[in-house]
Amino acid sequence: MHTLYRIQLLLLMLLAGTTVMAQKISYSQPEKDDYKNTEFEIIGRVAGNILVYKSDRGDYAVSVYDNGMELKERVPLDFLPKKVISMDFVAYPNKVLMIYQFQYKDAVFSYCATMSPDAKFATEPLLIDSTRIGYYSRENKVYSLEVSEDKNRIMIYKINQDNENNNLFYTFLYDSAMQLVNNSKVSLPMQSKKYFLNNFNLTNDGDFIFNKLERTSSKDYVISGNMIVKHPLTDSFEVTPLEFKSQMLDEVKMKLDNQKGTALITAFYYKQKRGNVEGLYLYKYDFKNQKTIYEKSTLFSPELKAAARTESSTNAAFNDYFIRRVINTANGGFLLTAEAFSTSSRYQPWNRWNYMYGNPYSGFYSPYYYSPYSPWYYNPGYWNNSQGLRYHYDKVIVLSFDEEGNMQWNNFVNKSQFDDNADLYLSYMMVNIGSELRFLYNDLDRRSYILTDNSLEPSGKINRMPTLRNLDKGYTWMPRYGKQISSRSVLIPCIYRNYICFAKIDF
Repeated sequence: MHTLYRIQLLLLMLLAGTTVMAQKISYSQPEKDDYKNTEFEIIGRVAGNILVYKSDRGDYAVSVYDNGMELKERVPLDFLPKKVISMDFVAYPNKVLMIYQFQYKDAVFSYCATMSPDAKFATEPLLIDSTRIGYYSRENKVYSLEVSEDKNRIMIYKINQDNENNNLFYTFLYDSAMQLVNNSKVSLPMQSKKYFLNNFNLTNDGDFIFNKLERTSSKDYVISGNMIVKHPLTDSFEVTPLEFKSQMLDEVKMKLDNQKGTALITAFYYKQKRGNVEGLYLYKYDFKNQKTIYEKSTLFSPELKAAARTESSTNAAFNDYFIRRVINTANGGFLLTAEAFSTSSRYQPWNRWNYMYGNPYSGFYSPYYYSPYSPWYYNPGYWNNSQGLRYHYDKVIVLSFDEEGNMQWNNFVNKSQFDDNADLYLSYMMVNIGSELRFLYNDLDRRSYILTDNSLEPSGKINRMPTLRNLDKGYTWMPRYGKQISSRSVLIPCIYRNYICFAKIDF
């Protein structure tokens, strides 16, 4: 009897220990130069080190942390010019490619520097290309970057306009060692100013895939489009028309599945101008065999709209939802997440149609499309300039589809968040730990934010997890700026006494 009791007690202790270690949080100490207005980008884990890039008024540095988030070294990037236009990182197990551009006099230069795991540089930066533009502006971004999922192909490209109805693409395709694979000059007619480009992607084989879309004269909706493909060793585009069947779309997104060789387009659709979101448009393209797999629409049922509504009517339930992520599943299907986002002001209500797609026709084309936020790069100047504005981030819907584009199930992460003038602490971070998805977001509790964890099982069941252990009350988390740095670890920025610092969660 005593032996049985000891065995039961030992099992309980082991289970308790497992629960304690289910989530481990490690905090970095605030650095004296990392104020709240310091811009940063999480590079990732490289050979056991965790690297974070930081920028503050022309001073650039990389902080190197160990696995316990203790600072090993802060490495200044003294070789960079004072005004860098853009900075991108491609992290590998043993190195980081740092691709940046800057303007010197009347020309913009694109370079790549190779960084070691301890943020050192043994070789000179590689010049990729330069472009004379004739005038000076810090915001003069000329070059853009796409990286394949396996990181074996990297493309730097620029798009110029020899006239308003023709785009000239200059592409530079590299491998992971930054050896040039191919460079091309390709022309793409645009017909009129109603056309624009978005959803730029690069496959593991080096195929450059994007969309050419036509919008209404008011720029509110997309009414027609094409799938554009450039193969790595060709100097021409393949064009495949999309058939919207009189439906009007907005927020068109594309997701590649390199394993299946497919590209999936998703978008909310409308039946009439200024109407309500009716459902989801789906288009799947086989880019290896150059053929359409399916093109269909999923109508949202009244029951689903009723479950999705926040402050709106049932018919208008999805008008405030924006597609955040598309996740491929092993069976050839996918999961889609969308979040309810809106703002309110005494002056003017926020409207998803206002400047939905911007104006790409301004000399050198900047291939950015509309999104209420970018999840990777933290720029406090952008997110703290909205006086008198209240931000609302509410429910997250998760939709599951099979390989033929049929909806299997849906569920919601039920949250309700708001803040005035800034939204740094709102929205959520999704973490894929293999066996489930985790949704991390802040709940407001007694005027303080508490980081909350929800899990999504493969069956679609959502569970609210116990409060994360070792949550220090002095830290305010910014989940949506976090990044997954390994299969079961994430790094999330925090504010501590007006300083930026970082917390690593190990699941």
